[in-house]
Amino acid sequence: MNKNMKKTARPYFISITLLALIAFVSVMAGSTLIPPKTLAALLTSPLTGQEIPPEWQRFATILYKLRMPRAALIALTGAALGGSGTAYQGLFRNPLADPYLIGISSGAGLGAVLAMSINWPYTPLGLMAIPAAAFVGAILTVIVVYSLARIGKTVPTTNLILAGVAVSAFASAITSFLMLLSRDELHRAIAWLLGGTAVSGWQPVLISLPYTLLGLGTLLTMGHKLNVLQFGDEQAQQLGLPVERIRRWILAAASLTTAAAVSFSGIIGFVGLIVPHLMRILWGNDYRRIMPLSILNGATMLLTADLIARTVMAPREIPTGIITALVGAPFFLWVLRRAKQQYAW
Repeated sequence: MNKNMKKTARPYFISITLLALIAFVSVMAGSTLIPPKTLAALLTSPLTGQEIPPEWQRFATILYKLRMPRAALIALTGAALGGSGTAYQGLFRNPLADPYLIGISSGAGLGAVLAMSINWPYTPLGLMAIPAAAFVGAILTVIVVYSLARIGKTVPTTNLILAGVAVSAFASAITSFLMLLSRDELHRAIAWLLGGTAVSGWQPVLISLPYTLLGLGTLLTMGHKLNVLQFGDEQAQQLGLPVERIRRWILAAASLTTAAAVSFSGIIGFVGLIVPHLMRILWGNDYRRIMPLSILNGATMLLTADLIARTVMAPREIPTGIITALVGAPFFLWVLRRAKQQYAW
């Protein structure tokens, strides 16, 4: 392997290694610690055919029925938020275009709560209605925010944030009202709103997986197109890019991944802001590289936040969204300051 190939592969190797490491620690740690050797044996037992000793049955139950599905759902959510944040920032050519900050997460949350309020049966078909409704809410929100913020052919940062705040406040007010109407689910709904998994087991993972894979798979093919869009719509059109059609595809894919993230993990902010920026600072401005790295490191960041949320006050659990907000708010202020100094794209 020559130097150029090593240099290209290095960020992916680092990102995959970090993701694997934090995933291992995530399923190991908690109110009940699974010893590392026991965990390794349990993880490899399906491949080796080794029988699980009776004294390990408790650990096996915790691992397979609780921690692994939770870690899988959190990783999917982080990947979705990292990918959609990258797409929105590239599409709007705006460093603050995060699904949470511009209100898209709130719109998706409103759609999800509307679906929940209908009391769909707790079946795979019933649960699939939640991300579908969240997708509709996310699409409508991004259209409204973009229309309100746009001035001519530009979307100023201030306008985008103000429009996002206004639409987010409106969506959040309706969401809160709907939750108050169903008092039996109020505590669970508040935990979900703050960014915490609302359901457990493998079912939500399997239901959100197709939405997430479809959205992220589409975004992964858009790296070169996002690079071209950085030159502006007119120049991109001159270079042969069908700008409006590509914009619709990116909006749909990014909104679909945001909807999948919100549906079962709640409204979690700042992942889509922090991760793309760090990837851009560390590895350059090429979206063909930023997109996959943001997806990988979005999963890593959210798994880390979830691990902190589960262990810092164990056995009590902090909503994951609180952890990301504590980190993300100062980061947002730093990015806002950089944006004032004409952030280089």
